[in-house]
Amino acid sequence: MKKKQFKTESRKLLDMMINAIYTHKEIFLRELISNASDAIDKRYFRSLTDPDSGLARSDYEILISADEDSRILKISDNGCGMTADELENNLGTIAKSGSLDFKSENSAENVDIIGQFGVGFYSAFMVAGKVTVVSKVYGADKAFKWESEGVDGYTLEECDKDGVGTEITLHIKPDSEEEDYCEFLEQYSIQRLVKKYSDYIHYPIKMDFKVNKPVEGKEGETEEVVERRTLNSITPLWKKPAAEVTEEEYNNFYTSKFMDYEPPIKVMHYRQEGAVEYTALLYIPSHAPFDYYSKNYEKGLQLYSSGVMIMDRCAEVLPDYFSFVKGLIDSSDISLNISRETLQQDHQLRTIAKAVEKKIKNELQKLMETDREKYEKFFKAFGSQLKFGVYSDYGTHKELLQDLIMFTSSNDMKLTTLKEYVSRMPESQKSIYYACGDSAEKALRLPQAAAVIAKGYEVLLLTEDVDEFTLQTLMSYEDKKFINVSTDELDLATEEESKKLKEENESGKELLDFIKESVGGLNSVRYSVSLGDHPAALSSEGGMTIEMARVLSKMPDAGEGLKASLVLEINSGHPVTERIKALYADDKEKCAKYCKLLYAQARLLSGLEIEDAEELSGLISELMV
Repeated sequence: MKKKQFKTESRKLLDMMINAIYTHKEIFLRELISNASDAIDKRYFRSLTDPDSGLARSDYEILISADEDSRILKISDNGCGMTADELENNLGTIAKSGSLDFKSENSAENVDIIGQFGVGFYSAFMVAGKVTVVSKVYGADKAFKWESEGVDGYTLEECDKDGVGTEITLHIKPDSEEEDYCEFLEQYSIQRLVKKYSDYIHYPIKMDFKVNKPVEGKEGETEEVVERRTLNSITPLWKKPAAEVTEEEYNNFYTSKFMDYEPPIKVMHYRQEGAVEYTALLYIPSHAPFDYYSKNYEKGLQLYSSGVMIMDRCAEVLPDYFSFVKGLIDSSDISLNISRETLQQDHQLRTIAKAVEKKIKNELQKLMETDREKYEKFFKAFGSQLKFGVYSDYGTHKELLQDLIMFTSSNDMKLTTLKEYVSRMPESQKSIYYACGDSAEKALRLPQAAAVIAKGYEVLLLTEDVDEFTLQTLMSYEDKKFINVSTDELDLATEEESKKLKEENESGKELLDFIKESVGGLNSVRYSVSLGDHPAALSSEGGMTIEMARVLSKMPDAGEGLKASLVLEINSGHPVTERIKALYADDKEKCAKYCKLLYAQARLLSGLEIEDAEELSGLISELMV
């Protein structure tokens, strides 16, 4: 029998097809099953006009068998089969797609065929040293066998075959130090690959399993029997109309598909039509995965094309601030690259991503309005990610996300949105006030926060590192500027109080300079009327606040310049202030010690560490005696 060469000018091209196109060797099974599905589709389509050439829809199947001893894997179908000329043209010519030709010939019928490029078959050579294809078309007396060991060419001869269709036999390569090809002969691995890539092929993918079953009428005795099982689910849940899918079905699909032990908070199942048509099934989890806020977490939605999984995590369709969403996109409109592992045209992906982003945002907004308890549970799990979304990319997405973020309110210590805060503002209030602390309770105890509340104004209590950066990025909400109560921007004094305070700061400049010199590390010291019952508190001047400096100082590459310009504010009407004034006149040395104590107290209230705990302990002991 004469060996034929492939119909291409370069055998190197085939070598590239076999070894360079696909990222993972396991893809070969997906490709061969997809080819088998296409063959069945063609036969079924033809049966609609020629009833004698077809089977009942329920009789179509794809059968897989594996023999570990002989290292043979077979994939067979009862599809349309191929003639000798079709074997010659489709398998003997690289990048010749019979499926694509069939689709083009029947374009008016909207035939859903998977194959496009005519190279998927050659992926078999990634795992097989020899590939044999036996095929028979309906009505033919003879079958034909195509066989090849790769780039050296192929043989084509007449043979016998029972039944119509195609059987592909893979002679799996020997194992090596680099590759364990034997895994492709193991039933568990085959099941896993079918479930991963081909779970929603339209036809049953079957395999025989040896199982032990009780012998009828003989108690305690078993016998080994062969049981044929279907490996794939066939009908994708997302292909069903949403009205026909129960909550339990959605939840079961989610927990099994995405390995979660809790049902999701929200399900989004919809079909999008337009420039790019797709079906989406998206889930918002009820809790964050253990690695969610680590660099190991991989975002992305599963990407399917006509029910065949193309990518396990397509990150491009999901923005970082919605990276918690799990689910899938199925579209036959997307342009795939030749390996069908990535997309070929970015604009289609951008169209899908934009629509998905809008859908998620709208559904979260709706959840907030219709089920506040569920939304707050979601926000406690993923709110930080939304805030990072506001802050990242120089605030590009802030308008999209600003109505989804929440902070604890001083009114009731519960979460509130910015819109809700503004709706409660009295007419006299012109700004949105916030205070920072390790906890809401600590932020609430800041002297300046107490002063703002005493004025009848609400304070947002910020507790996460990202919080102030988020508000600084927003800058304002509904034309209301954000003001950190611990900065020089806070001005609660009346016109009369401001005039009096100015006079006190001018007349007390000598003492204030003394305090600054005694304490050290301060940008300035001034009297204040915004401290309530507290004798002193720290605030900052300039763009770097105390909280921002604290957060940035924890960064690995933090420099010495990341410091806030600290201001020690002293309550002009507090008894401690009167005591310091008296000591300044009578005992400056003791006065300096009191000033250091006052500064240490202010640092503690602001959540800052004491710079010299040993010195503070000595001062307390000395002044107590």
